[in-house]
Amino acid sequence: MSVFGDVPQAPPVAVFKLTADFREDSDPQKVNLGVGAYRTDECQPWVLPVVKKVERLIVEDGSLNHEYLPILGLPEFRSAASKVALGEDSPAIKESRVGGVQCLGGTGALRIGAEFLRRWYNGTNNTATPVYVSAPTWENHNSVFADAGFKDIRPYHYWDAANRGLDITGLLDDLEKAPERSVFVLHACAHNPTGTDPTQDQWKQIAEIMKRRNLFVFFDSAYQGFASGSLDKDAWSIRYFVSEGFELFVAQSFSKNFGLYNERVGNLTVVSQDGESLSRVLSQMEKIVRTTWSNPPSQGARIVSKTLNCPELFAEWKGNVKTMAERVLLMRDQLKAKLQALGTPGTWDHITQQIGMFSFTGLNPKQVEYMIKERHVYLMASGRINMCGLTSKNIDHVAQSIHEAVTKVQ
Repeated sequence: MSVFGDVPQAPPVAVFKLTADFREDSDPQKVNLGVGAYRTDECQPWVLPVVKKVERLIVEDGSLNHEYLPILGLPEFRSAASKVALGEDSPAIKESRVGGVQCLGGTGALRIGAEFLRRWYNGTNNTATPVYVSAPTWENHNSVFADAGFKDIRPYHYWDAANRGLDITGLLDDLEKAPERSVFVLHACAHNPTGTDPTQDQWKQIAEIMKRRNLFVFFDSAYQGFASGSLDKDAWSIRYFVSEGFELFVAQSFSKNFGLYNERVGNLTVVSQDGESLSRVLSQMEKIVRTTWSNPPSQGARIVSKTLNCPELFAEWKGNVKTMAERVLLMRDQLKAKLQALGTPGTWDHITQQIGMFSFTGLNPKQVEYMIKERHVYLMASGRINMCGLTSKNIDHVAQSIHEAVTKVQ
């Protein structure tokens, strides 16, 4: 008997299993709307032109080497990443109460933040603090906080299925009823999986209650710039909360907006009340990083850092990001128009009202099953689709498939 004989087989990660099934499908019209990665209109991965340019600069820079970075990461990357989130003129940055931790992608930033909160927030090694995540949310949110040791992870109202929009009444009610000092994970923009964000007025309502109820804000910012094409617009919620005096965490990912999926470039921005508190927080995060990955990788961080810290490259990058965002917005407009032209039952306004990479179509699990088995269009069981998987060549097939699923399957 193997010493591992009692280890159970874990279920596959749903989105990667979906991709594996897609690859095995031999149908020439197959479409993958599952995995969250940008694709061109030729349905190919896109290496951003600015990234190619910076990679060449790095190769030709004789001053660079492969020595260890500081435990908390490349300093110029961390500071630049925090400026992207909070704004170049952020008073919090000028007051030296903002710091960053280079992490392994947005997931790593979430995990380091969660580990710190479990160890030090609301009492030493407190696993009982409630952590609230939206219903629905990105599947990893629950697992990251559970694996960090939190025992009380709760959903808060978010998606209104009947109206295919934000359940702001339920969300605000959950905020009012949550125990003081609870942790709330908020999607800064382009909510995953629904693509539905609060309006600025609704964000203000959320902030008012969270401040009054003394709730902790943990932003997940995976799509800044990628959602609307504007870095500033997509960071509005974060900057508003900071302007209201919140101490908070922001988990940043540069996978989508730089196309650096496999480089795992992330940053955990910490906004504290004062510099002394920030210093103590970062000292504890350094200890957590030391026993987690010990030292971060340099390549992806150097690409992002060189881009963000050079005005010309920064401007070029913003143009690249805008190109991606505009293609997604175009696909939203076209899919809605085609469904309406087909006379597909129901309203499809939510397709263009939502924002970012994902759309919550409203398709039920049986309709999703029909799409996959009969039409070879692969999407998540929740009905979530990746808008980047749509192209000028496959959008008619996808629209017709949705039309058939809605009309044939209840």
